[in-house]
Amino acid sequence: MGYDSDHPFSRGEVGKCGVAIASLADMEVLFDGIDPERVTTSMTINSPANAIWAMYLAMAQRKGADLRRVGGTIQNDILKEFIAQKEYIFPPGPSVRLVIDTFEWGPRNVPRWNFISVSGYHIREAGSTAVQELAFTLADGIHYLRKALERGLDIDEFAPRISFFFNLHNDFFEEIAKLRAARRIWARQLREVFGARDPRSWMLRTHAQTAGVSLTAQQPHVNIARVAIQALAGVLGGSNSLHTDSFDEALALPTEEAATIALRTQQVIAYETGIASTIDPLAGSYYLESLTNDMEERCLAYFKEIDALGGVEQAIEAGFFANEIGDASYRQQREIDAGERIIVGVNDYGGPFPEVPLQLVDPEVEEVQRRRLERVRRERDPREVKRALTQLRDAAMNGHNTMPAFLAAAHSYCTLGEQMDVLREVFGVYREPVLI
Repeated sequence: MGYDSDHPFSRGEVGKCGVAIASLADMEVLFDGIDPERVTTSMTINSPANAIWAMYLAMAQRKGADLRRVGGTIQNDILKEFIAQKEYIFPPGPSVRLVIDTFEWGPRNVPRWNFISVSGYHIREAGSTAVQELAFTLADGIHYLRKALERGLDIDEFAPRISFFFNLHNDFFEEIAKLRAARRIWARQLREVFGARDPRSWMLRTHAQTAGVSLTAQQPHVNIARVAIQALAGVLGGSNSLHTDSFDEALALPTEEAATIALRTQQVIAYETGIASTIDPLAGSYYLESLTNDMEERCLAYFKEIDALGGVEQAIEAGFFANEIGDASYRQQREIDAGERIIVGVNDYGGPFPEVPLQLVDPEVEEVQRRRLERVRRERDPREVKRALTQLRDAAMNGHNTMPAFLAAAHSYCTLGEQMDVLREVFGVYREPVLI
């Protein structure tokens, strides 16, 4: 949300949903002893993505790393925030502009970095169907393509560094078909609609994660089976990388035991099943091919609806995505409540509610973080801070690419909240329209 760790809105939240990064100093602590040229780092950050990415790159530079050899991914998909997760700061227009700044600056300065992970995961977690997840995710990706081309960028320069992130839910064959359809649709769009010539631009490179929203607090050990089946679907569907959720997902942050079981689940699939030794192993199955074709047709029908509304940003303002996901979520819950959709241990096959160990964040973590932030503000050069924030304001107001200014702000130890406050003044703060 772009607030510092000592902001009143942050009270009680520090360390609860990822690592608190308020300045370059935190990034330096986090990566102490780690060579940024020897690892790739994935950051699931969106509204403040430019600032956090700049802090990472500044950390790498201070370690002497060559940015052309630094690799990783920032999620940086602001459209799905308006559609599903609701962690936005600025209105859609300027928010998308910040994303396109990374499209423009990234390939020329950090060519190994994936500067966006277009994310359907959160759309599905909000209650969408598989088809809605597929259609809305790809529509978002296409919107970014159009905005980048409007800026005059070369599609074959930026498209190969676009990545995706999909959910893996319980319907085994539907999830496989969804990933297959996604690759096919993206390749055709890039070749036939946008005229990309580089085969790397046609590739839909995707990460996938098992469905947190499908995991239950009741009989939590049953979630181990759910995660294994969902992960298997991801591999059979062609996901390039995978995250398996811990069985205690519905209760707390994962314990070490739960996280280890999740990791071992991946390792069993990778090394004991043999399914990773062939590409698209279910190709040719009549049922799966038919399901893939059907999902593609329904996805393209959604594209037409979105275009008829004027595009993704206009569809957001019209409440289209919120209504579609809300209706789908309501239907699913009605089916569960009526027993038409069985959730083992929840509405059938009940049993004892076993206690499992919980991983809780020590409240002292927040106080340590507050003290570190106070020290940063006390020891940094205030003139450098003022100069960097002025540079960021000027870039935002005058339509310049903001990434050089974010990098200067990171090196000056400007805090995340200070940088986002500058942009709040320039762009304003988004208020979601009330739907009736």
